[in-house]
Amino acid sequence: MFAAGSVKIGIAPIGWTNDDMPELGGENTFEQCVSEMALAGYAGTEVGNKYPRDTGALQKALRLRKLEVASAWFSAYLTVKPLEETTAAFVQHRDFLHAMGAKVIVVSEQGHSVQGMMDTPLFERKPVFGEQDWKRLTEGLHVLGELAKDKDMDIVYHHHMGTGVQTEEEIARLMEGTNPELVSLLYDTGHLVFSGEEPLSILNRYMDRIKHVHLKDVRADVARRVREEGLSFLQAVKEGVFTVPGDGCIDFAPLFRALSAAGYRGWMLVEAEQDPAKANPFEYALLARDYIQRQAGV
Repeated sequence: MFAAGSVKIGIAPIGWTNDDMPELGGENTFEQCVSEMALAGYAGTEVGNKYPRDTGALQKALRLRKLEVASAWFSAYLTVKPLEETTAAFVQHRDFLHAMGAKVIVVSEQGHSVQGMMDTPLFERKPVFGEQDWKRLTEGLHVLGELAKDKDMDIVYHHHMGTGVQTEEEIARLMEGTNPELVSLLYDTGHLVFSGEEPLSILNRYMDRIKHVHLKDVRADVARRVREEGLSFLQAVKEGVFTVPGDGCIDFAPLFRALSAAGYRGWMLVEAEQDPAKANPFEYALLARDYIQRQAGV
């Protein structure tokens, strides 16, 4: 389906240990995580909070397991903090990823976000950006995009539940308000479906802006209960709203066909934050890798 060598399949460490809720998978070590990734057949990883920040140590650990770094999450606060604070942190993050050989930098605006609030209802309290927020966000992203270009890298914006860029309408405003040369899009199947959006139409609409893909499935019954009971994002994760491709309600076959037909090149990362005590991360990594092989041929 995909042209030979056009895509790489990786997996995020969030199934082993959760950065937002350290109690989930707190006992799982970095070495266990990357060893099981490699054993399950993945080519790369994103960077989690247990990963060494010393590039030499991290490179050695990954090289032993034939893994690469695909990217890592960066929290921006462009709407609520001085631009200089975000750019200073971004440059440090960029330089780390550049040293690790990554080509894209995952960026998500966390100003006004409720995604990390344990008791804040996800849908009822979702932030809505005002005109000044949008202005600060788009102008700030252009600055980050220029800083990324200095290292021949791209920023890929991560639309995310509980933030001001979650819905199709908000993604559209972000894409329309930013320079395609400076701001690309991270396409996340799970966050779109959980939000209630139509993933294939969004994929086709922004295909030329997409430079990074997160493959995440959704348990529809849990997603429905999150809305009905007013649960928070973190509560939703604990309840198992997300799972790996092939274990939820999303049909990935048409998404893979569309990406392939458009000539997508880059990483496709399995990313499904779950409680590892309920969903063994190695077992689910194997399940996802088998499903992607069967559905996408890679």
